[in-house]
Amino acid sequence: MAAPRVVCGPVLLPLVLLAATSADVGFRFASYINNYMVLQKEPAGAVIWGYGTSEATVTVTLYQDQETIMEKVTSVKAHSNSWMVVLDPMKPGGPYEVMAQQTFGKTNFTLRVHDVLFGDVWLCSGQSNMQMTVSQIFNATRELANTAAYQSVRIFSVSLIQAEQELEDLAKVDLQWAKPTTENLGHGIFQYMSAVCWLFGRNLYDTLQYPIGLISSSWGGTPIEAWSSERSLKACGVPTQGFTQSNSVTGPSNHSVLWNAMIHPLHNMTLKGVIWYQGESNMNFNRDLYNCTFPALIEDWRQTFHHGSQGQTERFFPFGFVQLSSYLSAPSDDTFPQIRWHQTADFGYVPNLRMPNTFMAVAMDLCDRKSPFGSIHPRDKQTVAYRLHLGARAVAYGEKVIFQGPLPEKMELLADKGLLNLMYSQEIQVQRQDKIFEISCCSDHQCKWLPAPMDAFSAQTLTLSTGSCHGTLAAVRYAWATWPCEYKQCPIYHPSSTLPAPPFIAFMTN
Repeated sequence: MAAPRVVCGPVLLPLVLLAATSADVGFRFASYINNYMVLQKEPAGAVIWGYGTSEATVTVTLYQDQETIMEKVTSVKAHSNSWMVVLDPMKPGGPYEVMAQQTFGKTNFTLRVHDVLFGDVWLCSGQSNMQMTVSQIFNATRELANTAAYQSVRIFSVSLIQAEQELEDLAKVDLQWAKPTTENLGHGIFQYMSAVCWLFGRNLYDTLQYPIGLISSSWGGTPIEAWSSERSLKACGVPTQGFTQSNSVTGPSNHSVLWNAMIHPLHNMTLKGVIWYQGESNMNFNRDLYNCTFPALIEDWRQTFHHGSQGQTERFFPFGFVQLSSYLSAPSDDTFPQIRWHQTADFGYVPNLRMPNTFMAVAMDLCDRKSPFGSIHPRDKQTVAYRLHLGARAVAYGEKVIFQGPLPEKMELLADKGLLNLMYSQEIQVQRQDKIFEISCCSDHQCKWLPAPMDAFSAQTLTLSTGSCHGTLAAVRYAWATWPCEYKQCPIYHPSSTLPAPPFIAFMTN
C-alpha cells in the first residue's frame, strides 16, 4: 500500500505516517490521547486506542487516587499494529489516570496520561469564522482573562494538514489537550483555538456544570468539498474535473484532503456532537449542490464516527451549524441567500426530514462593517456561540428551550384586498417595518421580485401589502439579501429570546 502524500501548510511532503502500513510503530497512544483530555461520559463508553507490537497483549487501566476503577485487556491487531478498548460508561467528573501496558513475551512497556476528565466531547470544524481566535473578537481582553472558572473545559487543536488518502491518526497537533489560558486561547490570528468553539463550550459548561472537551479542526477559505469524503461527494454528483477556482476559495479545495487528514483521524473517538461554521467559500463554488453536499457530509460523518467508535458515538449524533452572516463584497445579492437556504437543505429550518437532529444559529443580523478582518469575519462570536448553545440544549440535551426564531407555517392570500397574511408558529416581535419582504409577481410568463411592505401585525400574524403586483403572485421571501439588516436590527425576532426570524422563500399553492 503506497504511503499517502501529506500537505503541512503550503508545503507538499511525502510522509509515511499511516500506522496501518508500518510494522515498527512502537507502543503509543493515539495522537489525541494525552494529559488533560476529556473522555466522553455515560451513557456512551469512551474509546482508548493506540499502536503497538503485532499480537502483543495490551492492558488498559483506569485509576483514581491510585485505586483501580476498571481494567480492559485486548491485543494488537496484526494487520494494522493497532489496539483498542472501550471503557465502561463513566459519570462526569475526575480527575483520573489512564495507564496502558503492553506485554510481549518478557518485554513490558507502560504508558500513562493524567488529569483525565469525563464529560461531553464536541468537535468544532469549518472555515475561517470557526478558526477565528478569542484575540480577534469583541471584548477580547476581557474574554481572554475569563478562564479561571472554566478549568474543566479542556481544549485541543488539530494542525492544518492535507492528505490524499484517509489517515488513521493525526499527522500533527497544534495544541495538545490543555486547560484554557490567556495564551492558548489568544494565540495569534486564525491560529490554535477557535473562539466559537471555546465560547460554545463555556456556555455549555455554565448550563451543565460538568467537564466539556473541545476539539478545534478548521481551515480558512475552504469549501465543503475538502471536508467531505469521496463517497459523500459522489452521492451528490459533485464533478471531479473542470473546476474553475473561485476567489472565495483561498484554502485547500481538492476533494476530501481535509476530511482525510483533519477529521477521519478522529473517527475512533467517542463524541457527543459537532458544531460547524462553513459555507462562504461555496458561494461561487458548487453553490447549487450545497443543499446535497452539506446534508451528505453530516450523514457521512455520523456514520463514520459511529462505526469508528465501535458504536459508542450516537449514530445520529447532534450536529449544529451557523447560518452565514453578512458580507459587503459578495459578487451578487443572490449568492449568500442561496447558501443560507441550502444550509437547511432548502427547508428554511432545522431539524427537518433531510437533516434530523441538527440545530442552527442564525447570524445574518450579526454583521460587522468595521471588522479589521473584513466584513466576512464579524467579531461578535459571543452571540453566535450563545445561539448555538441554545440549539444544543434543545436538540442534544432535550431541554424545552426556544432555539430558533419564528417562521411562517401558513399563508393566506386576500387577492381582492391586495394583502397576504403570514401566520407564524411562534409569537413575533416586529422591531421595524423595513421593506425586507418581497413577492414574486408574474405576468406574460415573466416573474420579478417586488417589495411587499408590512401592512399590519399581531402576536403571530403579519400582513403584507401586495398592491404592487398586478399579475399572479407566485412566491414570497424574507431577508433574501447578502446584507439584509444592520447589527441586531432585523425586523422580526422572537419576543423573549432575541432570536431573529430566519430567511425563507415560500411558493404559493392553491
